[in-house]
This record gives sequence, C-alpha cells and structure tokens, in this order.
Amino acid sequence: MNTPEYDLVIIGAGPAGMSAATTASSHGLKVAILDEQAAPGGQIYRSISSPAIANESILGADYYHGRTLLSAMRYAKVDYFPSSSVWTVSPELLISFSKAGKSSQIKAKKLLIATGAQERPVPFLGWTLPGVMSCGAAQILLKSSGLIPSGPLVLAGSGPLLLLIAAQLNRAGVEIEAILDTTPKGRYLKSLRHLPAALRNLPLLLKGVGLLIELKRAGVRYINNAAQLKALPDDTGLLTKLQFKTGEATDTFNCKTLLVHQGVVPNVQLTRALQLEHQWDELQQCWKPTLDSWGESSQAGIFVAGDSSGIAGARAAEYMGELTARRIAQQLDKLSQETLLLKTAKTGRLLQQQQAIRPFLDALYQPADEFLKPSDETLVCRCEEVTAGQIRSMVAQGCTGPNQTKAFSRAGMGPCQGRLCGLTVAQIIANERQVTVSEVGYYQIRTPIKPLTIGELADLAE
Repeated sequence: MNTPEYDLVIIGAGPAGMSAATTASSHGLKVAILDEQAAPGGQIYRSISSPAIANESILGADYYHGRTLLSAMRYAKVDYFPSSSVWTVSPELLISFSKAGKSSQIKAKKLLIATGAQERPVPFLGWTLPGVMSCGAAQILLKSSGLIPSGPLVLAGSGPLLLLIAAQLNRAGVEIEAILDTTPKGRYLKSLRHLPAALRNLPLLLKGVGLLIELKRAGVRYINNAAQLKALPDDTGLLTKLQFKTGEATDTFNCKTLLVHQGVVPNVQLTRALQLEHQWDELQQCWKPTLDSWGESSQAGIFVAGDSSGIAGARAAEYMGELTARRIAQQLDKLSQETLLLKTAKTGRLLQQQQAIRPFLDALYQPADEFLKPSDETLVCRCEEVTAGQIRSMVAQGCTGPNQTKAFSRAGMGPCQGRLCGLTVAQIIANERQVTVSEVGYYQIRTPIKPLTIGELADLAE
C-alpha cells in the first residue's frame, strides 16, 4: 500500500493548527491535520464543536471565538485525523501515528508542529495529594464535561489563567474559599519597564483588570504575597488543608480541592525528539525552539507555530499559523515572494500587537523561586518519586546535567517522559552548580514520544 503524501502535515488542531490548515488549503495545498484530541480546538478551544455548558457567559466570548476558526477549517479542503497520537517523525518527514490501537504513516513535504503548551509543573510539599490539581485540568473538565471541583475550593498561583478559571468557576456557581496570589513582592516594580510596550495591547490588559474586579465584587477573598504552600492530608491521605505564609504569619484554609497554576510553557517533546535547535528563554523560564521570523526551525521544512514556539496566547497562535502557512505555500511555489509579503502585512502587525504584552506579563508572573527550585523534601519526579534533595545530592556527587541524574535515579524515565520534571531538574542542577540553565541542558528525548504497543509497532511492517 502506498503511503499517502501531503504538501503540508500539521500536528495539532488548536488555534495555530486550524488557522494554518485553512490558510494552506486556500492556496491549493493538500493538507492533513493529525490531532490527539477527539475534536478540534486544542486546549484553549477544547470541545468548541459541542460545549458541555449551555450558558455562554460562563466561559466567555474569548472561548467562543474558536467557532470562527473551526467553521473556516470545516469548509476548507483538509483531511482531519482526530484521536491520532504521533509517536515519531523520520528525517524524511514520514510521520508515524496511532489511532484506535493501530499505527499508520503519512508523508509530508512540509511539517508544521502546533502542539501548543502545557502547564508548568508546580512542585511544593503535598502537590501529589489527591485533591490537588492544576487550573488547566479543572478548566478541561468544565469545558468538556461541565464538571466543577468539589468544595471547599482554594486556588493558588499566579498568572492570567488563575484569574480566568476562578472567574469561570465563580460564574458557574462554585463557592471559592480564597485565591492565593503567589506573585513575589517586587515583581510589579520589575515589570514596569515593559509596561509601555504592553499598552499596545490595552484591551488584553483591561480584561485582566476586569477579571480581578469581577472576583472582588463577587466577594472572593484574594490574598497577595502567599508563599511556602503546603498541602496537608487527612487520615485517609486526601487533601484537607492548605498551609501558607504571608510575611511572617502562617495561616491555613480548609479545602477539599486545591487548584494550582504557575503559567504555561511550550510543549517541546516532539521538537526535542527531532533534535531541533532550542534556546532558553530567561524571562519565560522555559525552552523553546529556535525559529526564523516565519516559524521555520533549524531543520529545513519543519515549522513550529503557536505556543509550542513560545508562549504568546491564542490570538497570537492564530496569526502565527496563518503566517507560517503562507510561507510554506510560497516555498511550494503557490504564491510569489511579493504576494507573500502583501498578504501577511496586516496579520504581521496583529501578531506584533499580541506579542507586545508578553514581556510585561512574563516579568510580572515569573514563578517564585520556591516553585522553580523547591525544597529538598519536595517530590520533583512524580513518576519515579525522586525528591529535589536527591537531585541536589547527585549534583554533589558530580552530575552535571539532567541525563546523568536520569541514569542515577530514573528521574524523567516514567510515563510522562520528563514532561513534569524536566524543567525543575534542570533548574535545580543549574542553581547548585551556579551556572545557566542553557549550560545544564535538558533531557535527551527519544522516540516513541508516546506509549506504544508492540502490536502498533508491528502494524508498520504489514
């Protein structure tokens, strides 16, 4: 059987993937989208084709903007493969993926990786207790199933998503015990130098202020400068209390559910497995692929767009998807260089407007050191139960990078393949060695990047 070949294969059907697919199709490209989810939308527009909540005021207008992208993609000539998990890509852009327990392959002339972001790990004492979950996970349950967390409910962390999910849950009738803002003192002053550029996207700034006002008017208790979080269990091992400090005072809240958040970071598992060049973003405290202005990576023919190229938000991802798709169309001789520049001028300006606010937000909401370099007793690798203290001990024994600690302790070798510990392990090592994270590096990611059965592997031999 011949392997199907496409001009462009897109991995991920979030805002960048949907926008790119529609744009590429409009230029006559043969396009396929491989999407791990059962329906388009990605994380930000999850379940946009059939939202679980009838009251549109709960999730807000920004969420329902996803319908515009979905409608455009549905009318475009695009082959969409839902519930398809990509597990390897060859240097010749032969893409292997699994769907319904069976593996298949398709070939691409050009590849666009639009796998989005993942929530930053939030390691602190007790973060693995039943009842502690990320804000993103709670939002997924709300969007896809209309489920809300059990109370008493406390939210802790920093960043715009913390306020957004709190507002959405409050609109859904959930009683929130308190919001603990872990943004350290001095961050507002530190971020001020980026404010003039951020004013180019004043509507987004005002949305954040509006969410804060909405929550305060609803009577939700908001506590600033919270630190030293500690989730405490009851006799059965379930979350029962959250302990924290504000200044020198220690306080506790009763809670059955604790939602935590410290921002999002690019999902670099696939780009790492492809051995693309990456760079450390000091402001965002994460790795991202090294790309040109059109999103092309260090390997010709492989592009990255959306939050997997660096955190910029849903609207920026949409614009990046369009720009990248037009560049790919130009490389495949579907439009001239002059036409490319003409068609991308307005979108480029809109993208710059969205990106202008990022340095301000990144400086303001950069996670506190206690989450980047947690205390010795804190579990860092949940899969293999490795603590921060054990990582520091390995550095004292001569380990210089994450791949050596992996050999010493299996940190990063569990089911998540380092997704939940990679950043923390690298930052602990860098701090102990007093060097940059860039010098320490990251895990060597090998394929398959997703769990694979022998049967799925054998399918490719048939």
